[in-house]
Amino acid sequence: MRSIMQNGNIVYLLEREPRLSKAGFHVSHPGQLLGEEGPHWLDANRLRAAVPPGEEALIEEGRARAVNMRHPAAERLVAQPSALPAGKKRVHIVALGDVGATLLLGLKLLGGDDISEIGVFDMRENIAERYEFEMNQISDPFCSAELPGVEPVAQEDLFRCDVFVFCASRGVPEVGTEVRDVRMAQLAGNIGILRLYARMARDTGFMGLFCVVSDPVDLLCQYAYMESNRTDTGDWDDRGLLPEQVRGYGLGVMHARAAYYAKKDARFLSYLTEGRMYGPHGQGIVAANSVPHYDDALSGELTALTLSANLRLREIGFKPYIAPAVSSGVLPILATLRGEWHYSAVALGGAYFGCKNRLTPNGAEIEALPLPEELYGHICESHAALIRQGKTL
Repeated sequence: MRSIMQNGNIVYLLEREPRLSKAGFHVSHPGQLLGEEGPHWLDANRLRAAVPPGEEALIEEGRARAVNMRHPAAERLVAQPSALPAGKKRVHIVALGDVGATLLLGLKLLGGDDISEIGVFDMRENIAERYEFEMNQISDPFCSAELPGVEPVAQEDLFRCDVFVFCASRGVPEVGTEVRDVRMAQLAGNIGILRLYARMARDTGFMGLFCVVSDPVDLLCQYAYMESNRTDTGDWDDRGLLPEQVRGYGLGVMHARAAYYAKKDARFLSYLTEGRMYGPHGQGIVAANSVPHYDDALSGELTALTLSANLRLREIGFKPYIAPAVSSGVLPILATLRGEWHYSAVALGGAYFGCKNRLTPNGAEIEALPLPEELYGHICESHAALIRQGKTL
């Protein structure tokens, strides 16, 4: 491993398998510089490593990043980290169904400080025009609030933006159907739609964030990354989206659901201040009632409640989309643009894994806490399951 100094920052030059490592990332622990990346990055107990005292200070100050020199984009990333431009961002949303339309409304109302314009696209006739008409008629009483404008975007212009948000869905099970895993039931249909946009991102050389909100979020992220890095003949060439460009927005609502139950049952109250949520948006999530005072049985009960919350709403006759669109989409996407901590799925050792993270000028920073052994074991099981599922895509 080599390192260079660059404008007062340190850049570590690593050699890793490109498919299992981010091309560039924010270094927050010396242990991230050793071996391959994986779920151990979430456990501060497993990231203990030594670097010279001067370098340790740079890492603690957030002035360290790493570049995988085996990635074709390495030379560019050494010169300049892959980051969003300064100032307000242009956001494009594909598909304005229940989730997409709710997401659009939230970003319109709350994104004035962070978003310059929201472009919208939908395959259905007049849908984009309808939302341009309605959203641009939203105003405060005296037109003093600076809200982002909304405009229809042609399909060929979808990647002329800083942030692309995929909300398309096909085959969402109707309320009343006997489907226990509603998210996975949408995989095949949504992959069929996503392929077009993954290829477009590759062909246009897209440099922004590729955000997935549709289900199953984590596997669709994996597919988007993989498909964009294949040639027309199916050969892998690492010339598409960087692993860290793709992000999945599904875990935020799982956190919000756990918080909902914590407010209703004092046994789970510690989750609000000490708890964490890990894993995919669906089967495999891990809700920790508390990290410093972890209770495996209590966490298992909270995990089960969180996992079945969407089914509870379907039982009373409604599709759950409002809380997911806001808690997984609107608020975490805005937090991403602001460099704030939030829950989303990021590339981690060959899978897209949900955890608390933030986007810094040096790349994604993943939260690492001293984890109890039982909790770390559940996280590893969840990560391994996503790896297995990803191999079937």
